[in-house]
Amino acid sequence: MNRVLVIDDAATVRMYHRKILGDAGWQTDEAINGLEALEKVNNQPPETPFDLYVVDINMPKMDGYTFVRELRRHPSAMQAPVMMVSTEAQSQDTSVAFDAGANCYLVKPAKPQELVLTAALLLGDAAVALKAAEGVRA
Repeated sequence: MNRVLVIDDAATVRMYHRKILGDAGWQTDEAINGLEALEKVNNQPPETPFDLYVVDINMPKMDGYTFVRELRRHPSAMQAPVMMVSTEAQSQDTSVAFDAGANCYLVKPAKPQELVLTAALLLGDAAVALKAAEGVRA
């Protein structure tokens, strides 16, 4: 089962993303900032690493950009896909996210089908991607 770490300082956003991604069939965990997320990455069992990171940008202690840069240096997590989800909607924000190592960028609030479809594509979960794509077309 795929494991997803949701990183956002807003409890309601964490709950929203965890509910949507959990309903899609993935195991979810959360962190309130990049520093807590790095602690979880460092303490994860090697046999069950996180398969996807859903990351906000603006957070206290360690922002999303810094977290992604640090993650890309981590031997056991450097290849895991990162989805940045932020209220920042300027093209420069997207560029900085990609430069930091993010794989994609969604603007909040992300629609449930968009969040699930993007996550499924990043995870290579074809069954969930097809189901989510049907919802987007409907």
